[in-house]
Amino acid sequence: MQPLRIVTLESRRAAELVRMLERHDLRAISAPSMQEAPLADQTEALDHADDLVAGHFEVLVLLTGVGFEMLCDVLALRHPREAFAKVLRERTLLCRGPKPVAVLKRMGLSATLVAPEPNTWRDLLAEIDGEELSLVGKRVVVQEYGVRNQALLDALGSRGGRVLPVPVYAWRLPDDIEPLARAAAALCDGDADGLLVTSQQQLRHLFQVAEGAGCLDALKTALRTRALVASVGPITSEALAEHGIGVDVEPEHPKMGHLVRALAAGGAAKLSDKRDRAKSS
Repeated sequence: MQPLRIVTLESRRAAELVRMLERHDLRAISAPSMQEAPLADQTEALDHADDLVAGHFEVLVLLTGVGFEMLCDVLALRHPREAFAKVLRERTLLCRGPKPVAVLKRMGLSATLVAPEPNTWRDLLAEIDGEELSLVGKRVVVQEYGVRNQALLDALGSRGGRVLPVPVYAWRLPDDIEPLARAAAALCDGDADGLLVTSQQQLRHLFQVAEGAGCLDALKTALRTRALVASVGPITSEALAEHGIGVDVEPEHPKMGHLVRALAAGGAAKLSDKRDRAKSS
């Protein structure tokens, strides 16, 4: 049996993911889908820099490790890093998952509360409620991560918080979108067997490039009927479901290594079943 040909959209960890797939006898078709906006473009975060470093908030919600690191880098354009770290020692720090916790640890800080797996924003809200953490009347700064989650902002507001979203980076398409265009065409034409997705923004960019190439409808049909769809976790799976695309492989733990192992263990059988169902329908 030939190894499954899997399109990956990972950018920062592209080489690592390719190696993981190849170690499990899967053939990677790497199509980096994103690049981060430079610090100089972080105008909204810079607008809030003085207030943040002055400590004009009570609660900080950290959604991603990369985003939190970039927030610190942006603030450092105007203020010493130690000044922000000093403020954070006296604030309530809520983390959606382990990556921002690791950044805090490097700063000598600890999270007040961490959402359990699968580390979704809903898990974070459940943890806030379970710990009976009051947000009433408190200014709650939310470190955003490229796309605004209005449902989360509304939920924090409904718990009494005075919510201030601070977008600290935005994802852009890579300068070279040709690999993404080729990947979309490969999925449409049957030259790729599956798609591996580890973030919502990857999917948005793939669809954006496919739309520009005139093959968006064909791509969605392929993903619904004859290509294996592997999602790292619930948030990405929800994004796929919004387009009517079901997920064939989702690991128990929302981590890249777990996803690759789940794909290697059961992907071929699930792909065969999916194609058989499409033929009989």
